[in-house]
Amino acid sequence: MPVSPMMQHYLATKEEYKDCILFYRLGDFYEMFFDDAKTVSEELELTLTGKDCGMEERAPMCGIPYHAADTYITRLIEKGHKVAICEQMEDPKLAKGIVKREVIRVVTPGTIISQEELDETRNNYLMCIVDLSDRYGLSVADISTGQCLVSETDGVPRLMDEIQKFRPSEIICNQALLVSGLDMDDIRGRQHIAVSALDDYYFDDEACSRILTKHFHTSSLAGLGVADFSCGVIAAGALFQYLYETQKNNMDQMTALTPYFSDRYMLIDSSSRRNLELVETLREKQKKGSLLGVLDRTKTAMGARMLRSMIEQPLIQPTAIEDRLTAVEELTEAPMNRDEIREYLQPVYDLERLASRITYQSANPRDLMAFKTSLQMLPFIRQLLSDFQGTLLKNIREDMDPLEDLFQLVEDSIQEDPPLAMKEGGIIRDGYNEMVDQYRAARKNGKQWLSDLEQEEREKTGIRTLRVKYNKVFGYCIEVTNSFKDQVPNYYTRRQTLAGAERYTTDRLKEIEQSILGAEEHLYGLEYQLFSEVRDKIAENVARIQKTAQAVAALDVFCSLSYVAEHNRYVRPKLNSKGRIDIKEGRHPVVEQMMKNDMFISNNTYLDQKDKRVAIITGPNMAGKSTYMRQTALIVLMAQIGSFVPAESADIGIVDRIFTRVGASDDLASGQSTFMVEMTEVANILRNATSNSLLILDEIGRGTSTFDGLAIAWAVIEYVSDPKKLGAKTLFATHYHELTELEGKLPGVNNYCIAVKEKGDGIVFLRKIVRGGADKSYGIQVARLAGVPEPVLQRADELVRQLSDADITAAVKNMTDKKVKKEKKKLYDTVDMQQMSLFDANDNEKIINELKELDISSMTPLQALNMLNHLQSEVKNRW
Repeated sequence: MPVSPMMQHYLATKEEYKDCILFYRLGDFYEMFFDDAKTVSEELELTLTGKDCGMEERAPMCGIPYHAADTYITRLIEKGHKVAICEQMEDPKLAKGIVKREVIRVVTPGTIISQEELDETRNNYLMCIVDLSDRYGLSVADISTGQCLVSETDGVPRLMDEIQKFRPSEIICNQALLVSGLDMDDIRGRQHIAVSALDDYYFDDEACSRILTKHFHTSSLAGLGVADFSCGVIAAGALFQYLYETQKNNMDQMTALTPYFSDRYMLIDSSSRRNLELVETLREKQKKGSLLGVLDRTKTAMGARMLRSMIEQPLIQPTAIEDRLTAVEELTEAPMNRDEIREYLQPVYDLERLASRITYQSANPRDLMAFKTSLQMLPFIRQLLSDFQGTLLKNIREDMDPLEDLFQLVEDSIQEDPPLAMKEGGIIRDGYNEMVDQYRAARKNGKQWLSDLEQEEREKTGIRTLRVKYNKVFGYCIEVTNSFKDQVPNYYTRRQTLAGAERYTTDRLKEIEQSILGAEEHLYGLEYQLFSEVRDKIAENVARIQKTAQAVAALDVFCSLSYVAEHNRYVRPKLNSKGRIDIKEGRHPVVEQMMKNDMFISNNTYLDQKDKRVAIITGPNMAGKSTYMRQTALIVLMAQIGSFVPAESADIGIVDRIFTRVGASDDLASGQSTFMVEMTEVANILRNATSNSLLILDEIGRGTSTFDGLAIAWAVIEYVSDPKKLGAKTLFATHYHELTELEGKLPGVNNYCIAVKEKGDGIVFLRKIVRGGADKSYGIQVARLAGVPEPVLQRADELVRQLSDADITAAVKNMTDKKVKKEKKKLYDTVDMQQMSLFDANDNEKIINELKELDISSMTPLQALNMLNHLQSEVKNRW
């Protein structure tokens, strides 16, 4: 049995988009059929129905309202699906035969543009990677803002760093990347990035160049400034081909292809980004508690995205950093102007994403009003900026086109409070278009015309109950009750008979009806046409809008950094070219915000590339070693993004990379233990750090035996401190006190410790870094603070004394491979290895017997509480 024409078209369309869920428009719904219907029904928990389409069995069917499609599409995208939207391309009322339908767009994770479904504070990146003989071409685009970058890199670790930096929601690539050694399971699973390989034709060299030169209207790649990026050009070309095929439009919001040089920014590997909690916390993955959470006081979505990008990509060029610092300083020194600017920024909407929706032709009338409201603020902001003389703030003012012509266009054309719908009228302002005014007059006067006609016919006929009414089927008519139908004149034409009345029409009523209904229909169509023309005129200026949006975003960022600097008592850091890091009374920017009454203890840090290269930091757990080391890294990073820093003073030598090895956890999914994760991170640091890097190393070697761990930690310090091998500035926290022996033996190595005050059997953490090494770790005292039972602590104390008497430090010194087993046996022979019983069976026999003899089922609640109290007293007396 042949299927219906509609289903034939559906099946043909589905064949073209096999890898997508097809949203097929039928009236006011998007319908899915067959396997798509089953999938959507299951994924979205919707009712699965059926449709008779000429087949032996009803086709499984599932549908959603068209006006709510964005929400459903986003939910499907989050579950790993692509969605092809097949829309009606003509009015069903005017269609002859089957309504013409076409796929107007394919939605993927990297191509979502719905304002409601995107996080306004972060970019939604689509990344294209091409693997060409161990050289990787990269192109990154956010179609919701029009940003597009191109770059190249080599080696899987560097590629992973770029992926972590941009954190795209979707990666498209060539087949070679899938077998390049990149951990695709981790990228798809833990990082939740959709990855798909494209066919080879996407990566044709000539085709990619041709696509780019055509899109950006240049005669050659040199005109784009990307001629030297041979791999990157292929990635960018493939990305644009993918966008053309999925978005079905000209992508006019993509106005520039910007070369991206990763070596112009500080390199922060993925592990360090997590450990330093730059934009989200390590555990909860929340902004609050991160560096971004402290620094972000931006007023616009554009500013929030730019600040995030700046934190993830600190600068290494002193001139650019100084320009940013000067901008922050100028705004801090003029707080009244700054705060007034921030007030004007408050009403500014997301101009970048507004511009993209305008070019996509998806912007509605209220979007244009938001656009106008934003533009209204620009002249006031530019006026305030005229008082500043710094390079960046002057450039921002020059780049901030006030766009008066576009403001006036919207002001003249769009109603002040337009409806959300685009095809139901009420959009165009009175006086903008003569025909619109005429149609509105006809629609408005039509009511009076009908009222006049009704009164006139009553007088002519003498029928006092005569009424002019409207019916959706028959239109306007004159209704006369049966008691007066004998008085109906001959020029009335009967249209409908009711139970108690008759309905008629006249030539005059037909004329009025045609004027009213024709005016309304023509008015709605004309208003939509004019609205589309206004939107298209704005779209022609998308490059101007984007340039202004970038200027607004940058100003918002610097105002935010200035505001935070003033309220958190930050200072402007100095920059030096000698590789020296000299921080006086530095504070952790996040931790100090969580503490009340200024309780945070500040500390000094001094590192250089000569005698103070490596600081070995000892002291008990919980004393603040990790906080101190992290705050040093964050202060350096803040300085290089152009922010003031939490300190009394800071003199920062530019670092090219920050590496941290702070804590570790089992990676059971990939079969890696804590120690394996730790060693992998150490290997990455030692292979990629330079003498200009800053290393934060915490508890290297603790995941294995004492001897192996100590040996590894010792060797790492030798390697990082040696200028011939690495010579990097390093903060090295450890519980291996033997490493303090390296001061004076290895050039550039110095001992520091966390000051602790002993108080009886307990300790008080002073949180202060002082010169010298700690003589013990105070592990038992920390255990006591944590609430470990006293018998355990007493036994541990006995073992510590025995181990100390065995002089483990001396045993480790000068140890050879042959001596290890002998020395370890000798060491353990000196220790009383009697097993400690945490629960003495004889002492507790009485309690155990009492518990055995209890008949709980016969006890009242009060008796049970009394018995529990009695047993608790017995236990307390014995412990």
